[in-house]
Amino acid sequence: MVQQVRKSITALIFFLASSAALGQAPSAPLVLRPDAPDRYVVVPGDTLWGISTRYTDSPWRWPELWGMNREQIQNPHLLYPGMVLLLDRARGTLSIGGAQPGTTPGGPGGPGGPGGPGTGTGPTPPGGTVKLAPRVRAESLAGQQIPSIPPSAIEPFLSRPLVIEPEGLERAPTIVATEKDRVVLSAGNLAYVRGIREPGEESWFVFRRGDPLIDPDSERTLAYEAIYLGTAQLTRAGDPATVVLTSAVQEVNAGDRLVAAPPVLAINYAPHAPSSNLKGRVMKIYNSPGRVGEAGPLQIISVNRGRADGIEVGHVLALYSFGGTVRDTTRGGAPITLPDERAGLSFVFRVFDRVSYALVMHVTRPISPLDVVRTP
Repeated sequence: MVQQVRKSITALIFFLASSAALGQAPSAPLVLRPDAPDRYVVVPGDTLWGISTRYTDSPWRWPELWGMNREQIQNPHLLYPGMVLLLDRARGTLSIGGAQPGTTPGGPGGPGGPGGPGTGTGPTPPGGTVKLAPRVRAESLAGQQIPSIPPSAIEPFLSRPLVIEPEGLERAPTIVATEKDRVVLSAGNLAYVRGIREPGEESWFVFRRGDPLIDPDSERTLAYEAIYLGTAQLTRAGDPATVVLTSAVQEVNAGDRLVAAPPVLAINYAPHAPSSNLKGRVMKIYNSPGRVGEAGPLQIISVNRGRADGIEVGHVLALYSFGGTVRDTTRGGAPITLPDERAGLSFVFRVFDRVSYALVMHVTRPISPLDVVRTP
């Protein structure tokens, strides 16, 4: 029910992941933007998607931009603030040209951070003379790598349950009673839960079933959205078991459900186009009721295609405004089908069996439920 993924993606790096993920042949040569900079200095707050967008309208095809091939997959590029990127227009590729003067990945002044690696000072002697001597100071680069996409946009959605399979609600442990018959629970309150059978599970998410996710093509309910309420910790096993709410973002009531919190696993995001011609529909804009609302950049959409359809984490899907059918008033009202119009790009970051969630990265017009997703 819950995909095991990492809670934080702040250490995501810009690298070639595997030949299976990135081995598909591009449909057309990569085209550089006419205004692509010859030289660019990486700064804090950059994302790899954003950097690639400066150079091409196909940012998921960055391996070609770097001139990489299968033999170089084991030698990934690591980008840090202060690095200088150089564009070879003749070959249409990027390279790392070193660091901006006075800065390196370690921070201002060099690998050792402020002050740089070449000088150091000792205590000031009585005569006021300062003796200079070489000094090297090491500093970890962990956490300074440039992420693939804005981490804050999807971080809360990586480990929490987003969907519940149609039959999953009936199997989930249920809050059957509350501390001192409280109507509403909040952080620090006790609750009594029926159905906790997993031995050794102590940390739980609390949720309730939300809106159905209905396939626009078949009108079948593929899953239900899970409304995240908070977290709970098991304090006493049994049936009912006792849990204490350790956090609550919404009110918790009797009847709400629990799902075991997954272990933290590392996951890497390498944007790539699907290797086959996929086509699906937008079912819902996250946090919008039913089939209403519009999505812009960095908003989340649900798609009616999932793992069973070949969707993977990291897939880039093109967004199209759904053309639909209208009446041709010039020919007596005969139906006419309008073409779908290209509207933007999305980045798949969470995949379930029949449903996926994607982050809208770029749009030329708002995205609505019933719009189309395709292989770019």
